[in-house]
Amino acid sequence: MAGPSAAFSATDHALMARALRLAERGAYTTRPNPMVGCVIADGDEVVGEGWHVRAGEPHAEVHALQAAGGRARGATAYVTLEPCAHHGRTPPCADALVAAGVGRVVAAMRDPFPQVDGAGFDRLAAAGIAVASGLMESQARALNRGYLSRLERGRPWVRVKLATSLDGRSALASGESKWISGEASRLDVQHWRARAGAILTGAGTVLADDPSLTVRMGPDDAGQPIAFEPPLRVVLDPGLATVARGRVREGEAPTLYLHAPDAKPPRGLTAQTAAIAQREGRFDLHAVLATLAARGINEVQIEAGATLAGAFLAAGLVDEMLLYVAPVLLGDRARPLFDGLPIHTMADKLRLHQVDSRAIGEDWRLLLRPADDAPPAAPAVTDPQRD
Repeated sequence: MAGPSAAFSATDHALMARALRLAERGAYTTRPNPMVGCVIADGDEVVGEGWHVRAGEPHAEVHALQAAGGRARGATAYVTLEPCAHHGRTPPCADALVAAGVGRVVAAMRDPFPQVDGAGFDRLAAAGIAVASGLMESQARALNRGYLSRLERGRPWVRVKLATSLDGRSALASGESKWISGEASRLDVQHWRARAGAILTGAGTVLADDPSLTVRMGPDDAGQPIAFEPPLRVVLDPGLATVARGRVREGEAPTLYLHAPDAKPPRGLTAQTAAIAQREGRFDLHAVLATLAARGINEVQIEAGATLAGAFLAAGLVDEMLLYVAPVLLGDRARPLFDGLPIHTMADKLRLHQVDSRAIGEDWRLLLRPADDAPPAAPAVTDPQRD
């Protein structure tokens, strides 16, 4: 079993921080697997390091061990998540660490995946390897918040992306919303799309704006293309009114239409479909998220109008808001950011915590999360499978 976190040194902290930075490199490619980084060190000398690049390929520990070679024997392995102990598409990393003869393993956190969940630590300890966990656990949890949400809450992490004017409007009264934010913001949001497992919208947005909901990523700082896995495009369309139209059907990214139980997909439709239970004529949003979790979706980015965004917020299902505030005014007849919020008195107001704020071109980007005293989200209505 992993030991207590009390005796971590400055070197331990520095090398785990390095492992966390390595893990982040897999943000666009590892899903549905978590992002994991590993550093192998002899004292304070790094002898090997690696990160999990893509699901189905070697894990972070394997890359680090290959880089370290014989110098892994007796060394310390710093890994951001408990080494796996099961045979999936790759062999157990705990076995690889044992075979390499490492002397100590320091993990940021335990892996709640049922086939691991302490078994990796137990296997290492049984081989005589010193094991400690809990170092920089909060940072590790933040890194894999979507993966942990799917396993621990039965639903993906939900982010609502919105562009707003200074007077808090998301579109003109006609529904026109292109473009409130500037070009720099529209480029910035591509990185958030790339880390999402799914981009979700409603039929109304498809009919009004005809979005493609694809990732249009530019090159990195060295001019090289950035690798990413295309997110699943999800359209909430109770009557399947949009399946024969729109750019959301085009390109390489897969598309999933979620519809009412009595709607019948037309013959020849190549896109994926799934029926979702309804309550009082509206989608059960908990069932929507449970369906996506069962498909291995860790993070969902909602890009929709005020009605759907407001419904998720009112249901307590929004984990964070990505808000691009443009220096423009749209007037009191324009549409609000959220519709349908049950706010009647100041005591009902929804309090938000500002996680980050920065200038993006001429706009401001705010990352906001519900305050700690906000009511918890209801559990998912089904128990999704775990990948």
